[in-house]
Amino acid sequence: MKKIASFEVNHDNLLPGVYVSRVDDIKGVKITTFDLRFTKPNIEPALENAPIHAIEHLAATYLRNDEKWSDSVVYFGPMGCRTGFYLILAGQLKSADILSLLKDLCEFIIGFDEEIPGASSRDCGNFRDMNLETGKYHVRKYLHMLENISEINMVYPD
Repeated sequence: MKKIASFEVNHDNLLPGVYVSRVDDIKGVKITTFDLRFTKPNIEPALENAPIHAIEHLAATYLRNDEKWSDSVVYFGPMGCRTGFYLILAGQLKSADILSLLKDLCEFIIGFDEEIPGASSRDCGNFRDMNLETGKYHVRKYLHMLENISEINMVYPD
């Protein structure tokens, strides 16, 4: 069986960053999948489920309400390896195209101090498993990387 694209990436050399994981053409519509890598795989500890879950609820809510990008959002969710998230947007895009969006998203999460949207038994199948403060810690680290981003954090390593 052929390996999928994300298993072809050399994770030994992968840094936190914003990478175009793939661009698909679905019936004439381009869809870009971004790899939002928060940690250095197999070196830094993986993110815990509770902060991932809090980030996912806030990011999905923010992205689907963003004036410019809401109509392009297909999906936001965690990677199974817990080293980051996938963001899928309509259109053929580059990492640089979404840097401003990601910075604004990080600022939103860092500044968030209300009840997490969807954090109730009615709205979520595991609503108790969230940790906003630890999520903010990871998002602060990611924002710091975004504010100092270079090509090495936007192009997959060989």
